[in-house]
Amino acid sequence: MNPLRERQPRQSLAQKLSETLRARIESGELVEGDKLPTEQQLSLEHGVSRTVVREAIATLKADRLIEAKQGSGAYVLGRSSPTAQQIWSTQSQTISSVIETLELRAAMEIEAAGLAAARCSPAQEARIQERFHDLGTSLEDHQAAQDADYRFHMAIAEATNNRQFVEFLEYLGRRTIPRAQLHLLNPDPDAALTMERNLLAEHEAILRAICAHDVEAARDAMRVHLKGSLERYRQLSLLTNQTNN
Repeated sequence: MNPLRERQPRQSLAQKLSETLRARIESGELVEGDKLPTEQQLSLEHGVSRTVVREAIATLKADRLIEAKQGSGAYVLGRSSPTAQQIWSTQSQTISSVIETLELRAAMEIEAAGLAAARCSPAQEARIQERFHDLGTSLEDHQAAQDADYRFHMAIAEATNNRQFVEFLEYLGRRTIPRAQLHLLNPDPDAALTMERNLLAEHEAILRAICAHDVEAARDAMRVHLKGSLERYRQLSLLTNQTNN
């Protein structure tokens, strides 16, 4: 399997569906307490499989937009997390929290990458590769890139074949991939795009190692990626402190 196969501009069906449902919540069409249509209803309405529906629902659950009640269905919790501008208004606290979260992620995800390299099935390998291509076609759309980034890491967690890794990332949700702050560090579009390409290269190194079933290389690639993210956020923290002084 070649991780460098031609990237075709596309958006996964699950991503499209999750964004459609997210828009309905953001617009107020669906409000807190509303029950979502059933999997079967969503599948028929949008012309997708129930697997796609479940993946879209999982995305909204990770973002704390909906909750699932056993035997009852999925219900709207409320609107999404703050915008980049709102994050900027409390940036010093947020950046500190991001750094702490990245340190926690490193402790878990470095090992997850190694386990994925050792244990992933052909289907799981294909899914990681698909998520990487989603990321590669989203470089100029910050929200889409953040969503694709999260799904890439989630696919690796699933490939460990240890449910605890998946539940860990589900618990942390999208705040594990807070790209908005990094774009505030690089307001220039060219600099931001360069940063995105560097991030993509880091993800590609992880993908290559997992596809090669090289356990140590996968751990090393994930370590480089997360340690690099830590350094980028520390730079943002320093810039913030200099601006405030």
